[in-house]
Amino acid sequence: MALRVRRRRPSPQPRRAAGRVDNPGSVAENPRVRPRARILAGPARPAASGAFDADAARADFPALRQRVHGRPLVYLDNAATTQKPRAVLAALRRHYVRDNANVRRGVHALGARATAAYEGARAAVARFVGAAGAGEIVFTRGATEALNLVAQSFGRTRVGAGDEVVVSEMEHHANIVPWQMLCRAVGATLRVAPVDARGVLDAAAFAEILGPRTKIVALAHVSNALGTRNPIAALAARAHAHGAIVVVDGAQAVAHVPVDVAALGCDFYAFSGHKLYGPTGIGALWGRAALLTAMPPWQGGGEMVRSVGWDEVVHEPPPHRFEAGTPPIAGAVGLAAAIGYLEALDRAALAAHERDLLAYAADALAAVPGLRMIGEAPDKIGGHSFVLAGIHAHDVATVLDGEGIAVRAGHHCAQPILQRFGVAATVRASFGLYNRRADVDRLIAGLAVVRRVFGA
Repeated sequence: MALRVRRRRPSPQPRRAAGRVDNPGSVAENPRVRPRARILAGPARPAASGAFDADAARADFPALRQRVHGRPLVYLDNAATTQKPRAVLAALRRHYVRDNANVRRGVHALGARATAAYEGARAAVARFVGAAGAGEIVFTRGATEALNLVAQSFGRTRVGAGDEVVVSEMEHHANIVPWQMLCRAVGATLRVAPVDARGVLDAAAFAEILGPRTKIVALAHVSNALGTRNPIAALAARAHAHGAIVVVDGAQAVAHVPVDVAALGCDFYAFSGHKLYGPTGIGALWGRAALLTAMPPWQGGGEMVRSVGWDEVVHEPPPHRFEAGTPPIAGAVGLAAAIGYLEALDRAALAAHERDLLAYAADALAAVPGLRMIGEAPDKIGGHSFVLAGIHAHDVATVLDGEGIAVRAGHHCAQPILQRFGVAATVRASFGLYNRRADVDRLIAGLAVVRRVFGA
């Protein structure tokens, strides 16, 4: 339970309700702020030197220009969800203003445009992850639904009593609970590969767990609680040697590293749009065509069937077989815009920028008295989780919010890995393409305020 803050907060700002935004929508609505032509035309470009220009990128994200509790917003909760660039906001508005219609049904012009945009988005996702074709991409509500799809469709038909499903200790709940449900339903066993004190998957223990009964290996590409990046290609090769299929939860990876499912050697790859600068309510599952073709539907309804009689149903082939009912059309359009935005950037320069930011933050956090980092893998992506001695993570985040700094506090839907490190909650500062060293400096200054408030 969070500690109560009894000491008066030193902030000179007047007390405001938590989460209050002082000037919501000021950029979009304020006539004194004139959007630059570059912003409307496309995303920020890397500087001429090849270094990524995060300052220019920030201008593409209207939400970042607001003040919270009287302070300029520092947004460091990107592992939970990212802010959206103008390109995504414009695509969503364009869809609803001009093209809004259901897909694959209407014969009118709007229906044709919506269908073209929806299927075009599927092709964009396929290109983005290196799929063999758009037919290997199933749209879902997010990574969680994609993982449930694999568990309930592939798992129910390929896993039986006595079989084993392997996950790692660092998984978040979305890559644990679906497999628990599957194992309980079919009489299989869930095996857990441990991590070491740094938060790195124990490769030797992982290899020992695998065996002839292993049917599915489900692993995070990047841990949401630790930032650890797993060597998926090497792990997949070991799993395949035992005949298992490999499911990768890519929710925390796709915004930071280019994904090539062929190079990773996995069989399924799932991710969410909202962590990729796209809308909420949209995600995607990539699966090998042969596997998808052999899998039965997991939900029933319209659009996933070719014909229906009282005694017989003929299902559509993948991917439509797995998209019952009206799909997330606008979400797919927004996701395609987000992918286009990222593809227009210099991803190598962006990756270098994020590595620099991560290292800068690690050094700065290490100098904070009483701070303990949770997860110190040599290959980390996205951000840092930490605790402050004697101060609950929720209290840390609450005081930081008063300073205009948004971080995540809690168990991050990854309770088993936090239990592994002996903590119930951490503070997580996670970075996006628009973050800068100045944001880290604000975080460090905010932590000094936290320590003063609690007398630490």
